[in-house]
Amino acid sequence: MTLMTTTIPVGGPTLPQERRMLTEVPGPRSRALLERKTASVPRGVGISIPVFAVAAGGGVLVDVDGNSLIDLGSGIAVTGVGNSAPAVVAAVAAQAAQFTHTAFTITGYEGYVAVAEALNRLTPGDHEKRTALFNSGAEAVENAVKVARAFTGKQAVVAFDHAYHGRTNLTMALTAKAAPYKSGFGPFASEIYRAPLSYPFRDNGLSGADAAARAIDQIEKQIGASNLAAIIIEPIQGEGGFIVPAPGFLPALVAWARANDVVFIADEVQTGFGRTGALFASEHEGIVPDIIVTAKGIAGGLPLSAVTGRAEILDAPLSGGLGGTYAGNPIACAAALAAIDSFENDGLVERAVALGDILITRLTEMQAQDPRVGDVRGRGAMVAIEIVDPATGAPDAALTSRVASFAHAHGVILLTCGTHGNVIRFLPPFAISDELLAEGLDIVAEALASA
Repeated sequence: MTLMTTTIPVGGPTLPQERRMLTEVPGPRSRALLERKTASVPRGVGISIPVFAVAAGGGVLVDVDGNSLIDLGSGIAVTGVGNSAPAVVAAVAAQAAQFTHTAFTITGYEGYVAVAEALNRLTPGDHEKRTALFNSGAEAVENAVKVARAFTGKQAVVAFDHAYHGRTNLTMALTAKAAPYKSGFGPFASEIYRAPLSYPFRDNGLSGADAAARAIDQIEKQIGASNLAAIIIEPIQGEGGFIVPAPGFLPALVAWARANDVVFIADEVQTGFGRTGALFASEHEGIVPDIIVTAKGIAGGLPLSAVTGRAEILDAPLSGGLGGTYAGNPIACAAALAAIDSFENDGLVERAVALGDILITRLTEMQAQDPRVGDVRGRGAMVAIEIVDPATGAPDAALTSRVASFAHAHGVILLTCGTHGNVIRFLPPFAISDELLAEGLDIVAEALASA
């Protein structure tokens, strides 16, 4: 095997905070690595932006060709605390020097317990809680459903239109979009049902309360509360298009679930840890989930996820019913404790609010000048624009793809999403400077104008 040699810049916040284009994108080194990837990795493992990273930090990512790209994706909302954040790096190094693994279900360690204690304290609600740790968002979602079924003795689970909950068999069943997430992978887990979401841009003025009544009516008629173990919903849809439900929608669902002995699960894998300008997106409407699922931003880039919920619910499975060989890995726990400390003490939640103000202001200006920007929505540093045909309002996935491709070619990491592929999402790291964010948005405006 031949390894490429390249000068690797120091990552983290010391990395020069600038957009710098030394080659076309992808450059020659990235193209060579793409050829190797094609020959060695299944095509199902795609790469959205055809570059290979050697360093990242602050608001930039540097590729193997020396290009420095503005990061408006945060590794899909993971590196909010900062890529290679010094406190996380130090915590990881210290733990790795002590031990890298024991399996918590064999020999416990304090880091796991400390993360559980922190999440029990920080998640919404002052009731007694328990937390179990896992590796990925999908794994945590799957375990949340297991716990809800064990507690209620019921099997049915309701997810919502446009939902994304993961790529395991059960979470694919919960996910709404077929391609690329579900096509060809069935049959899926049974007893999964879908209800309509509140989608203000396309709901013709339907209030949150009325949208909830519509969903509840369908649930009661087609499933029945007596058969329903859980409702699972993202407080703001992620892959489905950054859809923010109308005010009142989520509280009405929570109230109905409580009245009918149905477990309410908030999937905060993408919305958690300050991303929406609150530590958890559930806080925006004052809801207290029975179970809250977290991952992505929890550990500064290391694989970790959690299921946190009411003690009586989480204690329902038998001893040994929850866990996994790597679940709650000690290095990931050390990273999580450092990241959580930053969220609590370094003003990151407030920074997300400030970034959201910049994003909403600038994107609303674009919308006023360009009718193809049909909607601007989001909270905090989780904001999106929906691209449409201005004559019909129909989703315009082709234009969305062209805008993203232009941004990539000009040094901006930009992600798309949405059931119809017509939403551009903005997920900047909280460490990005105002100047870099403004420059990235300039490129997006240029991309719209040229498309």
